[in-house]
Amino acid sequence: MAVNKELGKTIHHLIERCKDGAKGYKTASEDVDDKDLKDLFKKYAVQRDSMITELQDQLARMGGLDDESSSIEGTMHRAWIDLKSALTSKDRKQVLAECERGEDYAVKAYKEALEEELPGELKSIVQQQYADVKSAHDHIRTLRDAARD
Repeated sequence: MAVNKELGKTIHHLIERCKDGAKGYKTASEDVDDKDLKDLFKKYAVQRDSMITELQDQLARMGGLDDESSSIEGTMHRAWIDLKSALTSKDRKQVLAECERGEDYAVKAYKEALEEELPGELKSIVQQQYADVKSAHDHIRTLRDAARD
């Protein structure tokens, strides 16, 4: 089955958001000193890598291919988190706030994708991934809110 242009664009967008998240979390895990955050960020990086694989598999089944680059928006996000971490002396609340900001982009992308007409298996994968992304977002926000200024 050939992937239609709009569906392909939607899947590519989700893959980009996941790639950005995986790279952002990997960077954050390297930049933080707090062991709990380091472990959490590594876990979320692995989660996003797994999501990328699932989406790429779906895309391939539909006859589409994913390019291996990540988005400019995500590249800018990662550069900002690097800078923010350095400037704030690895301040826990600031790192969490920046990770939450990155998650906001992912949540929005998944919400938009779920408004599209997605074929059966892809729809359930996107729904599950949305739940995982939303859960990560909410967890990061809770940690951010609990962090001291």
